[in-house]
Amino acid sequence: MADSEMKELEPLFSGEALECRRPLVIAGPCSAESEEQMLATARGLAADGIGIFRAGLWKPRTRPGGFEGVGEAGIPWMRSVREATGMLTATEVATRHHVECALDGGIDVLWIGARTSANPFAVQEIADALAERKFRGPVLVKNPVNPDLELWIGALQRLYNAGVRRLGAIHRGFTAYGTHLYRNMPQWQIPLELRRRYPQLPIICDPSHIGGKRELIAPLSQKALDMGFDGLIIESHCNPDAALSDARQQVTPANLKHILDGLVVREPNGTTESLDMLRRQIDKIDSELLDVLNRRMEVSREIGRYKKEHRMLAVQPARYGDIMDTRIQAGETMGLDPEFMRVILSAIHEESVRQQIEILNAPSIHSR
Repeated sequence: MADSEMKELEPLFSGEALECRRPLVIAGPCSAESEEQMLATARGLAADGIGIFRAGLWKPRTRPGGFEGVGEAGIPWMRSVREATGMLTATEVATRHHVECALDGGIDVLWIGARTSANPFAVQEIADALAERKFRGPVLVKNPVNPDLELWIGALQRLYNAGVRRLGAIHRGFTAYGTHLYRNMPQWQIPLELRRRYPQLPIICDPSHIGGKRELIAPLSQKALDMGFDGLIIESHCNPDAALSDARQQVTPANLKHILDGLVVREPNGTTESLDMLRRQIDKIDSELLDVLNRRMEVSREIGRYKKEHRMLAVQPARYGDIMDTRIQAGETMGLDPEFMRVILSAIHEESVRQQIEILNAPSIHSR
């Protein structure tokens, strides 16, 4: 998708109700469970100026047997929320049937979940349904479960091609095997690359699904705002501990107010002369880094020629392990994060090996 195809996007939201709080916040329970639960939560959120109420009606679960939502039965509850509070309503859709039910029921905002955005056939089905209804949005697309930026962009493109012009992205992190601090790894570089390629596309952060724990919502929200995200979508429930899904990552409306009041919203255009000077220093240091990396690769290529002459393997595992251990420890003494050092060193080593393998496999002069 060329950048020019995304330049006809329209504002996601408008209206005084959405200007009450900055940044933009979409909030509500993970799942619609009862009309009473919905109204109690919505009234608490509306009292704090939140203008968009989210609730899952259809809940795709990883394994069968869990609570999979109330489905169409929850649509009248969503209407009750709008009538009682004036909030816009939002829900997730994964099929043509979901789209038709949601639009027939007057749902204002649709989003496509991470499992669905990973399936181009499912996204196209939704796009076709939206085109038939001439629905221009708002539609939000969560990143796919796997860290694939092109797949995320492809989902956005399908909706754009279907005529959706009020279009946005939701960053909810990426699935990773094993136990980690976060439920879904942030991999912030991926949404930042999306922003670089499509600066006009609104990006909303989902700290509830990234963190998976309510105590992580505040720091993740602040980090997202510091990086220029356009808003937040946060799960809020009137009684989180009794929630039928994702109880650990939901907060009460009162707790959400406390979180939001503590966030620092920074000005996007605060460039000063001093900042420009510091940025020029960064540019100079980056140039020096490139020069150092090039010199390192020149040495690696020389090592490759030596290994070829002496019929040695490209990779020496013991040497690699020693480099990683000593360099990471040295980096820690300088205040550098160990995981950051591991990523940088791994990338440098991978490129060094690639260049050495090219030399090992290049035909020698005598064999021509």
